[in-house]
Amino acid sequence: MQPLFYIVSLLAVACLYSCGTTGQGGLFNKKSPRDLYGQRLTDAGLHETALGRAWFDAAAKSLASPLPITLPYKEAGYFSAERAQATGFSFSAKRGQKILISLEKKPVSNFSIYLDLWRGAGDGNPPKHLAAADTGKTILEYEIEDDLGYVLTLQPELLRGGEYTLTITAGPSIGFPLKRANRNQVQSFWGVERDAGARKHEGVDIFSSFRTPVIAAADGMVSHVTINNLGGKVVFMRPSEKRYTLYYAHLDSQLVGDGQLVKQGDTLGLMGNTGNAVNTPPHLHFGIYTNSGAVDPFPFIDPLIREPPAIGVPSSQLGKTARLNRKVTFSTPAAEMTQPQELPVNTLLRLEAASGNRYTVTLPDGRTGYVAGSAITPGTAAIRKYNLKNAVPLFDRPDTSAARMSVLKAGDPVQVAGIFNTFEYVISGELRGWIHRAAR
Repeated sequence: MQPLFYIVSLLAVACLYSCGTTGQGGLFNKKSPRDLYGQRLTDAGLHETALGRAWFDAAAKSLASPLPITLPYKEAGYFSAERAQATGFSFSAKRGQKILISLEKKPVSNFSIYLDLWRGAGDGNPPKHLAAADTGKTILEYEIEDDLGYVLTLQPELLRGGEYTLTITAGPSIGFPLKRANRNQVQSFWGVERDAGARKHEGVDIFSSFRTPVIAAADGMVSHVTINNLGGKVVFMRPSEKRYTLYYAHLDSQLVGDGQLVKQGDTLGLMGNTGNAVNTPPHLHFGIYTNSGAVDPFPFIDPLIREPPAIGVPSSQLGKTARLNRKVTFSTPAAEMTQPQELPVNTLLRLEAASGNRYTVTLPDGRTGYVAGSAITPGTAAIRKYNLKNAVPLFDRPDTSAARMSVLKAGDPVQVAGIFNTFEYVISGELRGWIHRAAR
């Protein structure tokens, strides 16, 4: 590997190189801030160094093997300046939701983390880049347009380290169609059978008192005001820059006209029970229609924004080595391993991040997954000591094909700090590394 001062010099050249670099990005399809940084690394020749290759490999892994999460989500993590790192998260979201991604980092300056949102791979299609946060910003908002899987990737610049706190929440992308948002007023949902199963409900019913004002859920234009058999007095409204139409039905009064421009919160009409709702209490039937037909409107307007669980495990040990204090079942994304693995007591691992009551950990072979915080013992204090019976090679990782750091002599005292598979991580004087149990 090139000396560190050489790498730092090339990084300085990369950062000074035209930030408006043109041309195709090597890994990504869009010119995100991470694209531009990767292109500058390539232009400076860093992609041919071990450190540069590790950065691009980490980027690819974060997208190919993201860790599954459930929204809302909060994580505290640490990126080491000594390693090329990236992390990815896969999650599902519903059409109509707005995803809010917040990233706090420390230090605030001279520590950039590239944040990119992708539509996950599926049906033979590769991931599609959707959005990126500028390195000067800490918030990314995105309106979900498909009920598909999504991937969020985080990656710092080379030789830059620090802490981060990531928070992801999901909320409505448009306003509630009544002045006071109360999800308990929604009492009939999408897909419920109607007319003895002859049709299904293509919207939600929001109940309130007779002639309650019904309001525009977004800025836009009233596209049509009419009367029909099912909806009675109805209003169709097209939100600005959207590819769908809002449908307000069962109104007692319509207070707008065709082509009228409205702002979010403007009154469109008054709630009633016209049309086929004549024998029901007053309510608003609210629907959303696209070119492909009706879609579930509830995720678009659901006012409840859930807060993620608090981080319940200590974050002071992030970036450091720890051990298991009990046997655990370890699973990783399918791209890395198809079957969960039993990990024994004293397995060595590195704590990368904390969320809820668990840690994200990396095993000595590079695989990443989740482990309960209660199963972790920080530090690498010796678990046993002995003198070697035979001379053994000391490897830099638990693999007999790995580089030999040294050879320990017969009789040398060693302290065992952890294990992984058939290897022990030992300390002998100033030396630290892995030895094979069978050879000791």
